[in-house]
Amino acid sequence: MARPVSPAGPDGHVPRPDPPPRGRPAATDRLARRLARRLARRTRLARLALWWEAAWVALWPPLGVLGLFGVVALSGLPLVLPWPLHLLLLAGFTAALVHTVRLAARRLAAPTVAAAERRLERDSGLAHRPIATLGDRPAGRDPVALALWEAHRRRAEERLAALNVSRPRPGLPLRDRRALRGGLAVALLAALGVAGTEAPERLRRALVPAFGGAALPVAPALRLEAWITPPAYTGAAPIFLDAAGGTVAVPAGSRVQVAVSGGTGGVPDLLLDEAATPFRRLDRGSYAAEHALDAGARLAVRRDGAEIAAWTLTVRADAPPTAAWDQPPARATRGLAVRLPWRAADDWGLAGLRVELRLKPRPEAEPLVLDLPLPGGSPRDAHGAAQPDLSAHPWAGLEVEARLVARDHAGQEGRSEGAFLELPERSFTHPVSQALIALRKALSVDPTARAAARRELDRIAGAPEAFEHDSGTFLALRSSRHRLGRDRREEAVPEVQEILWDVAVALEEGRTDRTARALAEARQALRDALAEARRDPDSRTPEQRAELDRRIQELREAIRRHLEALAERLQRENAEALPFDPQQRLMDQRELDRRTERMQDAAREGRTEDAERELAELEEMLRALEEGRNMRAEERQRQQQRQRGQQQMGVVQDMVQRQGQMLDRGHQRAEQEERERRQIRRPPQPRRFDQSPPTAAEPTPNPERQAESAQDARVQRALRRALGEVMQQFGDLTGEVPPQLGEADRAMRDAAEALAEGGDSRDAQQRAIRALTEGARQMAQQMQRQFGQGQPGEGEGEGEGEGQGMAGDQRGGEGDDQASEQGQGRDPLGRTTRESPGGQDNASDTRVPDEAELLRTRRIQEELRRRGAERERPPAELDYIDRLLRRF
Repeated sequence: MARPVSPAGPDGHVPRPDPPPRGRPAATDRLARRLARRLARRTRLARLALWWEAAWVALWPPLGVLGLFGVVALSGLPLVLPWPLHLLLLAGFTAALVHTVRLAARRLAAPTVAAAERRLERDSGLAHRPIATLGDRPAGRDPVALALWEAHRRRAEERLAALNVSRPRPGLPLRDRRALRGGLAVALLAALGVAGTEAPERLRRALVPAFGGAALPVAPALRLEAWITPPAYTGAAPIFLDAAGGTVAVPAGSRVQVAVSGGTGGVPDLLLDEAATPFRRLDRGSYAAEHALDAGARLAVRRDGAEIAAWTLTVRADAPPTAAWDQPPARATRGLAVRLPWRAADDWGLAGLRVELRLKPRPEAEPLVLDLPLPGGSPRDAHGAAQPDLSAHPWAGLEVEARLVARDHAGQEGRSEGAFLELPERSFTHPVSQALIALRKALSVDPTARAAARRELDRIAGAPEAFEHDSGTFLALRSSRHRLGRDRREEAVPEVQEILWDVAVALEEGRTDRTARALAEARQALRDALAEARRDPDSRTPEQRAELDRRIQELREAIRRHLEALAERLQRENAEALPFDPQQRLMDQRELDRRTERMQDAAREGRTEDAERELAELEEMLRALEEGRNMRAEERQRQQQRQRGQQQMGVVQDMVQRQGQMLDRGHQRAEQEERERRQIRRPPQPRRFDQSPPTAAEPTPNPERQAESAQDARVQRALRRALGEVMQQFGDLTGEVPPQLGEADRAMRDAAEALAEGGDSRDAQQRAIRALTEGARQMAQQMQRQFGQGQPGEGEGEGEGEGQGMAGDQRGGEGDDQASEQGQGRDPLGRTTRESPGGQDNASDTRVPDEAELLRTRRIQEELRRRGAERERPPAELDYIDRLLRRF
């Protein structure tokens, strides 16, 4: 069998397959012809793919040279080169282009048909070259061989039915491993963006050198930009000037900046009232200049003798800030602070505000400066009231002159008129504290009076019994005395004043600790003396008995001072909660005298055991006194918590009352609407046959009812917000919020929505009243559990009859008490008449109800409000309940 190398002829054409042998079906012939056409098309596509792969690899170097030239040309580099360098650059690119084109021409060759067939077979995954099989023919005429060959051809044709040509793969990544082609593409796009509309002109000028001088691009249009930057203290944005000119007002200290680019001509000048300032060059065609504006002037830009633009500038001077007292400064209504109401303004905004206090008796002293906070940012107009506490300052209790000083961002200051006031000072009850504070104020008025101050300190330190022989106080007084005598610095006086203040406060607030320490020392000294006497009872001398008497007297005096300190401390702690009674005693003085006398008698008679027993009982009484004081402190805290809870319960009860008022108004609106509907639905009058039937009428909306409903909706929302605050405060107080208050909140929300829509809110308001009433009852129960508010024998949730009976019993008891107190000069109700002795009632017999009575009264009110919320009761009963509730 002979087998040619390729079925293609010398011209590269694929020959037709040999004519089929005789007896071959016509359908097989048609399939063979269709296969031949398909093979021819696929072969052409394969040749194109091979040519593209070869052409892309061959043409990439010339295209790279052209792209690099485009980047250089669009960047404007050839335009700024002298013509020799420009010409040399062109020659280099031309040579590179010619070389790469020649190499590409050598590499470019039309692919052969055999190569295309191999590409088809490779892309289609066909082995053993089935395309060549179609062009092969057998060498002999053996029928068996021909039949075998025909079967082989049919199998080859079936395999060629799935011919495929893959996309071209030039294989550039293998030749350009650093991806320089991508970088070149990005650079070309960037150069196009930079060149913009000048790209065609730049390419043209890059190809044509400008012989005789440096090449320049075509001069773009003249562009002028001018703006004024206000000074930093204004916080204003830059002001851009219109190129057409005009008049502009700017703040003083501004700077004008002008930028000129494009056009032809020389370096422009900036003229400010004919005073020329040359522009500085930024690049070959751009210039910039700036100048400070201190006064109004005419601003112009001139170039080559021609005026490009001009403006008239007026400069506004920065006015200093103003400060004034909104009200005269005075002491705050509460506490020891001083109230300083102020008002300040500035045209560009305030930077700071302070108040300067100068001592009126010594105006040359360094002022006391207090910085006052301003609202956020730099307000142009602000007002407020500061309340600094200066009770600890050495000038407290002295008259000072207060002056406000406002400052703007430019550093200018404005001062207010002076106002005189006396700084509040703390009141002291301890005699030594009062003396030290007086000495402190004297040093503030005259710091040079150190000798008098030393003498006063010597006098105070010479009487240690005035400060309970406290060694710390004594050392502080002696240290202050020697510092005033030996430290000649001006700062020594303020340092001594600070020490005196600390000692005075310690004496005033820490007397209880000192007296307790002195009492412990006296008790220990007496205990040691009794132990010494018990060890040698037979050899006691009169001196030892006198020592025991002295120790007992010292203990008695220490107990008296400690009790006084406790009373003063109780007065300070209960200044607002409980009035202090000077006649009240924490321990009976007669009991103290009896015990100390019994100890003295036992000591004189040698009965040391009895004296020690009396001392032990006295110590037990002191211990019980201290424990009782701690318990009273806890009780005061619980009482404060109860008061807060009662206030919150009162707010809930007030909400019930206001909710009931809104419910009444809702009933009134509903009744009015019902009356209007009944009037509309009245039976029609007899009519004649010639009259048309009456049309059904609907009640027209009443603007007054709508306005009242909208007002109730706002009130309902306000009540809901107030209920939310009460729930939060009660939760903070007790750690738990009654669930019925949450139900009341939801009912109030429904009522507010119904009122806002003009609907019926009565059902939601009734639910809110019931929930508020039940929530108040739960609050009372929770207060009773946590803070012990209830009294023994009081139950929760009494019925109606029980509540009334309880109230009646209470009233009866009070009536009996009042009846028993009636006498001469009183009316049947127990009140003082005009004919009584003295002729006036000083309310000395007024009895304040206790907490149990207040709780019972509150429960009666809650029951009345609960019944008043039930609108299905008879109208007479509801009117009676409303009259009762008006009194509360």
